[in-house]
Amino acid sequence: MKIAIVHDWFVNAGGAENVLKAILEIYPEADIFSVVDFFDDRQREKFLNGKTTTNTFIQRLPFSKSKYRTYLPLMPFAIEQLDVTAYDLVISSSHAVAKGVMTSPNQVHICYCHSPIRYVWDMKFEYLKESSLNKGVKSLLAKYFLYRIKKWDFIVSQNVDYYIANSHFIQRRIKKFYRRDSEVIFPNVEVYAFTLEKGKENFYFTASRLVPYKKIALMAEAFSKMPDKELFIIGDGPDKEKIEKVASESSNVTYLGYQDSDVLKDYMMRAKAFVFAAEEDFGIVPLEAQACGTPVIAFGKGGALDTVLDGKTGIYFMEQTTSSIIDAVKTFENNNELWSASEIRKHAESFSTDVFKQNFSQFVKSKYLKNNTQKNI
Repeated sequence: MKIAIVHDWFVNAGGAENVLKAILEIYPEADIFSVVDFFDDRQREKFLNGKTTTNTFIQRLPFSKSKYRTYLPLMPFAIEQLDVTAYDLVISSSHAVAKGVMTSPNQVHICYCHSPIRYVWDMKFEYLKESSLNKGVKSLLAKYFLYRIKKWDFIVSQNVDYYIANSHFIQRRIKKFYRRDSEVIFPNVEVYAFTLEKGKENFYFTASRLVPYKKIALMAEAFSKMPDKELFIIGDGPDKEKIEKVASESSNVTYLGYQDSDVLKDYMMRAKAFVFAAEEDFGIVPLEAQACGTPVIAFGKGGALDTVLDGKTGIYFMEQTTSSIIDAVKTFENNNELWSASEIRKHAESFSTDVFKQNFSQFVKSKYLKNNTQKNI
């Protein structure tokens, strides 16, 4: 069985690349394809097992390394130019265009869907606003291209044989936008890279890229109204100035800026609780906190519904408001007897790489055999 793995792009390493790393560990003989690949040697060795990749013509266009996203209108055409006809099994790892690779009836195409393309479906207007493309001629042009990509995205979504969703939230989005069924297999989390710490200290912690939808500024504002509760924030991004302003005016909110992973893990291990206010497709960081035995106070929508067990490994708040966060912190502190660091860690271990690899390989094997049995009837 010859296997091709198609990924959107290799530029920055994140959760999707960690999933692909695990898939490659299952199928080390697979060949890899993507729109562009700008991984350095260290990233290539860590995530791609040192393999070279086959890429589209966008790789060779001017400024593609730093401006690859500006070529989004060309990506549907580009991904369809990748030739995977020599392979029996095609696995796409897709949050954008990878699932659009062309396959034949003699091939099995399984898509691990991190998300339908957010900026052409339900997050279109948020994307346009954040990119300052909500007014004027540029806005009209952007909306037109997103409209064209949305039509293409729906068409190619029908050519995938089997979908895997990375959460029940994404499963619902696949059903709504693509009208396709899917099976949920949670992405792998490197839980054993984090150490269980039972001795918690009297502070709260959050860490994230500082972009608007992560609601870090909202958390800082909420804690500024609880002067007896200390919050530490790690991260960098566009909302940095907002958070610095709140921190400078609040004695109990400390912004630490960007920190390396060792510092982040240290705070995550010692914190009384990790606070998470984003509506994420899945959300790996709350599970990393739980791998440290740290409970999570989470916004009760999106992937957090899969990763945080309400009343066992953390609690939910149901509105992205300061009052809702404040109420959740009070509820959390009034139920200290619920939080067992060992049980929280045990829950996180159910999302380990070994569990993912077992579930993923079983799914692929069953669907590949099913497809070939049907083909031979």
